[in-house]
Amino acid sequence: MDVTNSLILFGALLVFVSILAGMASARFGAPLLLVFLTLGMLAGQDGPGGIEFNDYGATYLVGSVALAIILFDGGLRTRWPDFKSVALPAGLLATVGVLVTAGLTGTAAFFVFDIGPIEALLVGAIVASTDAAAVFLILSGRGMRLRDRVRSLLEAEAGLNDPMAVLLTITCVTLLANGAPEDVGNTALAVFRQFSVQMLGGFVVGAIGGALLLVAINRLTISSGLYPVLAASGAVLLFAAAQHVGASGFLAVYVAGMILGNNRHKATFLISRFHDGLAWLCQIVMFLVLGLLVTPSTLIDLLLPAGVIALVLILIARPVAVALCAPFNGLSRKESGFVAWVGLRGAVPIFLATIPVLSGLDQGERYFGVAYIVVLVSLVVQGWSAGRVGRWLGVLLPPRPALPSRVEIDLPSETGRNLAAFSVQLKSMATRRPFARLPLPGEAMVISVIRDGKIYPPGTLETLAVGDDVLVMTHSDSIPTLDRIFGARQGGREDVPLVFHFPGSTYFGPVAEMYDLPVPAGWETLTVAQVLRDTIPGKLKVGQTIRFPSADLSVKALDDTGVSDVALNLEPDNPGPMRRFALTGLILRRAVLTRLRSIRSRSGR
Repeated sequence: MDVTNSLILFGALLVFVSILAGMASARFGAPLLLVFLTLGMLAGQDGPGGIEFNDYGATYLVGSVALAIILFDGGLRTRWPDFKSVALPAGLLATVGVLVTAGLTGTAAFFVFDIGPIEALLVGAIVASTDAAAVFLILSGRGMRLRDRVRSLLEAEAGLNDPMAVLLTITCVTLLANGAPEDVGNTALAVFRQFSVQMLGGFVVGAIGGALLLVAINRLTISSGLYPVLAASGAVLLFAAAQHVGASGFLAVYVAGMILGNNRHKATFLISRFHDGLAWLCQIVMFLVLGLLVTPSTLIDLLLPAGVIALVLILIARPVAVALCAPFNGLSRKESGFVAWVGLRGAVPIFLATIPVLSGLDQGERYFGVAYIVVLVSLVVQGWSAGRVGRWLGVLLPPRPALPSRVEIDLPSETGRNLAAFSVQLKSMATRRPFARLPLPGEAMVISVIRDGKIYPPGTLETLAVGDDVLVMTHSDSIPTLDRIFGARQGGREDVPLVFHFPGSTYFGPVAEMYDLPVPAGWETLTVAQVLRDTIPGKLKVGQTIRFPSADLSVKALDDTGVSDVALNLEPDNPGPMRRFALTGLILRRAVLTRLRSIRSRSGR
């Protein structure tokens, strides 16, 4: 009994200290995962804690469950439009990129360690994939704000590249355990088939499982606190089921998370909050256990050669892999350079390094030591410098302003919308415009305003004041836009632009009045489609834009009749003093184009 109580006390204390140490490390810019890993080492055999822990099987089990939860949470927060836009480059980085990285790193291991080609490839395979926990954390926990496509590419790659690394590792371990095959061609074909089954099976199991989980959450009537538990248990169940049938469990839970996160259900906010905390707990526990497992004194002889491998991985293998996939990623050179630098290694390489040990390979613990040092170097070099490199390359967006105080409530009777209460902040857009002219998303509806403890219907107040609480019924997708309206404005362009969509048949006059756009004489009776047609020369195309002093109006969609949908961006990419002449330019352009079209019409051309 005393031993059990001591274990509980020490385990809880480790987690508690990890959280406090993580808060302190943020002041120095240290990666949180490095802090958790270091605390695990200090609690281990060579540290003050003196705990002897060498159970690779338990570590593999803890790592599997933790990674499943972390990837599921990553899927929950991945928006489908963002993923779809980077699916091809992310898929290439997760397959071709992993192969190239493993090959180049393995080549370095071949010369540095003077080992055979299969052993060298095993070293490369173990450290080839980026780590979902490390990437998700460095992009969200460090407040690092990137253009949507850059962030989406890094997150999607981290969610997709585990199957290839796992397959390469298991294949190399099998070859080392059973000897070189007689028929190399058939072996390569078998590996390709297995990879195809893992990828396709992972997608299928994840898609079906995610859909079933979505139906279960919407159909079952249970205590509200059980919905997040249902989602978590369903994720682990899907992981195990996929692994059992030979598919990739990691891919399955990521896909299932995307399906659940991109479809409205009656427990959206409950599950999101619960899994945010659960993912944090999994990261802490996993890195503490991995830190406990290693004995630093056994790594001394490996420090120099493994450090060389880490530098080759960071400075050569990863950049080459990204460069080969660069023609398909739609990024600038600087953004591609940042993607190459932020290929963090974390729990996954250490997790994969337990496979040779569990398989009984002679040098199993040596592979584990190399992977551990590579991860440490990656977290120290790449994790610590990611923000500085991003600023040096100029790819970081301005810091996010403080979000308004917000409370969200799931509505079980209507899964399409939810209630959210926002507290109006100083310097917010909501305090600078009349209440009736706030650019709310189309489906958002203000229910009431609470001021000084009194409830006001929305039509009774002309303006909002700092400290007002606004109750809004809206779709969850509109929450970031509402945050921008009620939150404090601190300058700089945001990664969630204020963009609103209208049918092309909408009259320009009411739109201009709502969003404070200047209205030249005669334009108020035109539709927005006519405004675009009269001011853009030639045949209209999706994406073409006209510029007002404070906004952009763009063609969003076309049909047989012309412009069917338009987008109004209230925070355009290129604000500046020249914007003041935009209206004059539009008036002159419309006059010239109208005159030219009239002449062509009379001449029969």
